[in-house]
Amino acid sequence: MTMTSSRDGASTITTPDFYTTNCFWVELDGILQAYFTECTGMSVSTETLKVKEGGLNTHVHHLPNRSSFTNITLKSGYTTSNALWNWYKNTAMGTVAKKNVTIILYDDTGTGGVNKRWILSGAYPVKWTGPSLNAKSNEIMFESIELAYDFFQLGS
Repeated sequence: MTMTSSRDGASTITTPDFYTTNCFWVELDGILQAYFTECTGMSVSTETLKVKEGGLNTHVHHLPNRSSFTNITLKSGYTTSNALWNWYKNTAMGTVAKKNVTIILYDDTGTGGVNKRWILSGAYPVKWTGPSLNAKSNEIMFESIELAYDFFQLGS
């Protein structure tokens, strides 16, 4: 992956050196911050309101009501930036900063084209899990972060 430093000295990820379908990138407010290999929990469901119509005894009408979005968890991530940790730390200390988060899946042709984007609006972290540290292990260190958000949209 290609790393650059911004004027304030913070590391940011600018462009991945490889593109695969088993890895996706995460932007916070338009800046690439990390890549992850697993995203779980992304779903939306719509409640229905049951309405009984007077004189109609054969069935009940189901009208759409509110939709709700479940928290998502980004796992097995890698970044040299502390942006995700700092974001969670600030939330845990009572300073909630909702951000737009974009999850980017690149195509598998190696051309760098974007296959799909999930744009989470009003997201903020509710849980951060650090790596397991074991001197006897030869595994890669990973972290995960769980995000609550208002809604998501699909883009390309």
